[in-house]
Amino acid sequence: MVKRLPDLEAWAIFAKVAEQGSFSRAARDLGLSDPTVSKAIARLEARLGLALIARTSRRIALTDAGRAALARAARILHEGEAVEEEAGEQSSTPRGRVRISAPLSFGIAYLGATLPAFLQTYPEIGVDFALSDRKVDLVAEGYDLALRIASLENSSLLSRRLCTVRLLLVASPDYLDRHGRPTHPAELARHRALAYTGGAARGVWRFTHPTHGEETVQPPVRVWTDNADLLNPALLAGQGIAIQPEFLVWRELRAGTLAIAMPDWTVTPLGLHLVMPPSPLRPLRVQVLIDHLARELANPPWGRG
Repeated sequence: MVKRLPDLEAWAIFAKVAEQGSFSRAARDLGLSDPTVSKAIARLEARLGLALIARTSRRIALTDAGRAALARAARILHEGEAVEEEAGEQSSTPRGRVRISAPLSFGIAYLGATLPAFLQTYPEIGVDFALSDRKVDLVAEGYDLALRIASLENSSLLSRRLCTVRLLLVASPDYLDRHGRPTHPAELARHRALAYTGGAARGVWRFTHPTHGEETVQPPVRVWTDNADLLNPALLAGQGIAIQPEFLVWRELRAGTLAIAMPDWTVTPLGLHLVMPPSPLRPLRVQVLIDHLARELANPPWGRG
């Protein structure tokens, strides 16, 4: 029995439909007609004997089979684009769009400043930033790369560490004068915590001391937020104590409007990483942006002097 080749074109079209959430938008993005896209999906479903996409008059939704197939289909699309573009760009100017996901506060504070030089150097590259603290699925959602501030878990994704991001227990000097300067994590039970909800364990603070080891506490929380930038005004106004990434508070620390509380106890630092889909094949437009961000962010302002 002769084994048929997989319908790679149809799988790539399926991935684009899922990414765009629309047959017509996928057709426009791929430069195809709407009937061509519809026929490709129908061809796949007939070949498999099951539905990949549930259609209504107003929207589409992936079936269970479609969701199960999406990550690999997206990889087919990405790999095909990368191979063609890498081959075609060896002697040409990088061009096209790069999709990048980045944390909201960090992106606003630092990525914008990296753009002018990049846009000047590469006038035919467009950059599509998605700023959110949500951890996106790079492959399934069609992103070329992401910036992540985290302790990365093992995965099939490729990563490049750019720099360290310390997490600091901070408060205003006025707050510490009024509520006391803690010397041990247990004392935080008497304090007013302001907490970021995006960590590994909601409201759990872990500290390490060079001789006393590790301590875990759950201080009483007055304010919860999924964006740590929101906490700085309350901190500056003396309304609480918080664990903040250094990139959000380094200016205030140098100005003396915030202070590090309990300096003998530290929180495990995170890394700023560039994360990429698993294939080492990348379009030139993506690689030059990776190299640019690595140069710009490897020596961040909060780590200088």
